Order: sequence, then structure tokens, then C-alpha cells
Amino acid sequence: MTEPLTVNGRRYHRPRRPVVVVCIDGSEDAYHERAVADGRMPFLERMLRTGSDLRADCTMPSFTNPNNLSIATGVPPSVHGICGNYFYDTVSGTEVMMNDPELLRAPTLFAAFSQQGAKVAVVTAKDKLRRLLGSGLVDGICFSAEKADQATEEDNGIGKILARTGMDLPSVYSAELSELVMAAGVDILDKERPDLVYLSLTDYIQHKHAPGSPVANDFYAMLDQYFERIDALGAVLVVTADHGMNAKADGEGTAQVVHLQDVLDARLTPGTARVVLPITDPYTVHHGALGSYATVHLPDGADTGSLSAHLAALEGVEVVLTREEACARFELPADRIGDLVVIAERNTVLGTTPARHDISGFTEPLRSHGGLTEQKVPFLVNAPVAGLPDGHRLRNFDAYWVGTAIAAGEPLTA
Repeated sequence: MTEPLTVNGRRYHRPRRPVVVVCIDGSEDAYHERAVADGRMPFLERMLRTGSDLRADCTMPSFTNPNNLSIATGVPPSVHGICGNYFYDTVSGTEVMMNDPELLRAPTLFAAFSQQGAKVAVVTAKDKLRRLLGSGLVDGICFSAEKADQATEEDNGIGKILARTGMDLPSVYSAELSELVMAAGVDILDKERPDLVYLSLTDYIQHKHAPGSPVANDFYAMLDQYFERIDALGAVLVVTADHGMNAKADGEGTAQVVHLQDVLDARLTPGTARVVLPITDPYTVHHGALGSYATVHLPDGADTGSLSAHLAALEGVEVVLTREEACARFELPADRIGDLVVIAERNTVLGTTPARHDISGFTEPLRSHGGLTEQKVPFLVNAPVAGLPDGHRLRNFDAYWVGTAIAAGEPLTA
């Protein structure tokens, strides 16, 4: 592969040096800014003097799966089809986790580049993303830190991860899970020299600790050391996030929750409306399946306009959109969302009914994401970013478009 490659309607250059994109799950600018101000990220402070300190928008909803797949495909959910961690399939009448490659409607950049002979390595924290991100990958490396002890040459393109990194297998609910991703990524970059590397972390720390807190600063200080090593190995480094994170509690630490199923059951025949919370995934210990975005499937004949107005008037709700309005505004696939989309305000989350959300064991006030207030994310590059087309809205899924152009020494083209 020497010529530019068009993937999902976008043009990408073949890089002359590795491009590493790090997706810091749940990050926002305040995290690295506070860590830099506190002297915990000396490399990043130096890097941004000569590189690029930008901000981008993530896709909506501001959840993990839609945004990781947008970064991986270079396009929004309306094209790749992954619009949540979870959705309700109206055809089969079943609730479906969005981790099956069959649900993906567009090829990833990793698959397209590898099919043209490029070397690709994808390392995720959680195994839920591995199959989606590895879909169509040819002779590449793809594994999760969660199951690093099970990775093999035959199935994942690499084995003996723990021996290579000198780390023990960490808990899925730990900062060390993200550190294993970074350690493995740097080791692979050093030894295998892939053309494209994708390192996707976990937001366990961000769900529990605010920017500038000692635990958060320790986490970003750890990342800073790996960023420096990636830079020293000659790669173009792009650091972004899948979504931001905010406190979802009042000043006393009490979670602020609007239980939409209860509200709808009080207006309609109970159980005839279905509230879907797309934040739902197998890892609910740190958020209790509570996020700031929900979709609602209404029964036939329901007064959509009246129900929309009723939900929009609830304290803590920022906006309610019809399916058509949400698809137009947020670039969503119409067949995978409900009749209404409900988005909460900055410090509020949306639930179904209290019995379905157990946060009694939380030791810190609830922090979560999903809404418009978690849409702004970092876009940090260890090189100047110049020549963005006039009026271009920078998105987190521009990461490889920007990174490959820099690595090829070519200008950015629309």
C-alpha cells in the first residue's frame, strides 16, 4: 500500500511512521490540565508547547461503544450503526448488547488498512470492544487487557502479553487495566512497529475521581510516562477520548436521577412504554447503568407530542427529541433508537425505576456521562495540526485522518 486509501468516504494517507491513537475513556480537558498544573505530566506539558492542544466533539450519545467505533471507522453512528452499548431490537423484540461484529455496518480503518498490507495493532481495556474493533482485521494484533492472559498468536496475533509487559493480570475495575493497555501498546510499537496502533482505555478512574484529585493525578502521571515513550519511538501520537465525565450528584453527594419508566408508567398503561438506557453493559459496578441519555419506545397510538412535552418539563431533563430530530442532530441510525430521545442536564442521570439501579455500595458520589455536557473531549497531538478545512468541526473520529496526514507529510484534505 503506497497510495491514499478511501474508507467510508474519507481519504487517508499511508503513514511513513507509526500513528498511535490513545482513547482515554471518560477523559475531559480538566483532567490533563489539572495534572499538568500540578506538575504530574511534564512530558505532556512539553509536548503541547510544540504540538497541538485542541478540543473536539465526540459522537452522541457520549458512551463508549458508539465513540470507539466512530474513531475506528472515521464516521458517525448513522454510518457504522453502533449507537449505544445496548439497544432494543424492535424486529426481534429483544434487548441486545452491541458487541457483535454483525451489528457493524461499515468497515473499520484497521480492517481496510490491514487488507492493503499495513500492520495494525488494537489493544482494548475491556473485552466487550475487542470483537467489534477487530472485525475484518487481516494478520493484525487485537486483544483486550481484560483477557490478556488468554491471548494467543493464533487468535489475537500475539501471545505472552503478561510476560512481555512484566505485569500481572489486573482487575477489570482498576487503573492497572488501562496501564496494561499502555504497557502492551508501547512494547508492540517498539518490537513490531505497526503502521496503525489503537489503545483504548477504561473509565474506571474517571467514574470515581474528579479532575485534580490525587488518584486522578496519579493515573494521568502514569499515562504521561507512556506518552513520552511513544513519542521517543518516533510515532505520531493523537490523544483523545470517547466521552467526558461529570458529577451526577448534588452538593451532599446524593445521586440526581430521573426515573423515566416510573414517569411513563404513571401516564400510560404500565409496561407499554419501554425505556432503554444505552449506557448498559456488563460493567455496571462504577455507574449502576445510569447515564444522561435514554431512548423511549412508545406503544402504538401514544400521543408523542404530549409525552415529549411532559418529559421535557421534568426537573433535570435538558432536551427531548423525536426519532427524526435526534437522527438529524446526532447522526444516529433510525432503526436502532426509540420514538423519543431524552437527554439529561449536566448533573443528572436517567434511570428506569429505582429497583433496577443499585448504587447503595458506591463509596464516592456518582459520576457518569452520556449527555451533551460530556461531548467535548481533548484532541492532543505531538505535532502541529495545520490546514483544517474552513468550517471543519473537529471530532474525536478525525484522529486517524489527522494522524496519518501528519505521518505521511501530507496536507489535510476534506
